[in-house]
Amino acid sequence: MTSLGTALGAKHIVWDWNGTLLNDNDAVLAAVNDVCAGFGRQALTLDEWRGLFSRPLLQCYERVLERPLSLDDWARIDRLYHERYDQLLHTCGLADGVPDLLHEWRDAGRTQSLLSMWFHAQLVPLITEFGLVDLFQRVDGLRTEVGGDSKADHLAHHVEAQRLDPADVVLIGDVVDDAFAAAQVGTRCVLVTTGVMNRASLEATGVPVADSIPEALHLVRPA
Repeated sequence: MTSLGTALGAKHIVWDWNGTLLNDNDAVLAAVNDVCAGFGRQALTLDEWRGLFSRPLLQCYERVLERPLSLDDWARIDRLYHERYDQLLHTCGLADGVPDLLHEWRDAGRTQSLLSMWFHAQLVPLITEFGLVDLFQRVDGLRTEVGGDSKADHLAHHVEAQRLDPADVVLIGDVVDDAFAAAQVGTRCVLVTTGVMNRASLEATGVPVADSIPEALHLVRPA
């Protein structure tokens, strides 16, 4: 069920990837638990991870592991996580309604793009393999070696590079940081409960919350 109002008047959607268009929760949890094992912490359930997840990720993992983390620790976490995640990536599928609803949005003459906090060099081949790349007028992933920071600056650059009016844009994502980034940049936002944060945390942002991509798109009415 949807909640907390609607996000009307969007001409352009900026899609998040992990947990939004890509159903990768099982791979994420396995990767997180490899990190936990590497630091002597007991495994988490998905609900526990959803209750702990936040950005910046360094501070998130400090809460998970209950210890301060050095830059060397963070590099080790990043390696442990991505080694396991990359092993399981082939098991991940697209969210319900994808890609059909994205085709419908584009075929109606509207525009969309993809902004991910996952690494660009891995993102582009994967969305190409899924047959999605031509649906987006721009695709941006991380171009750094280690991620985990906030999305706001990345969203600002992504919107500016496309010469979009932020007021015409809605960001659809699955975490509180998406709502924060949208507020910073001046776009609207719809959050979906399909990813790595629980509904209560998403609703606390005050933006519309949906349980699926079809429900999210029902909230996004073209101007």
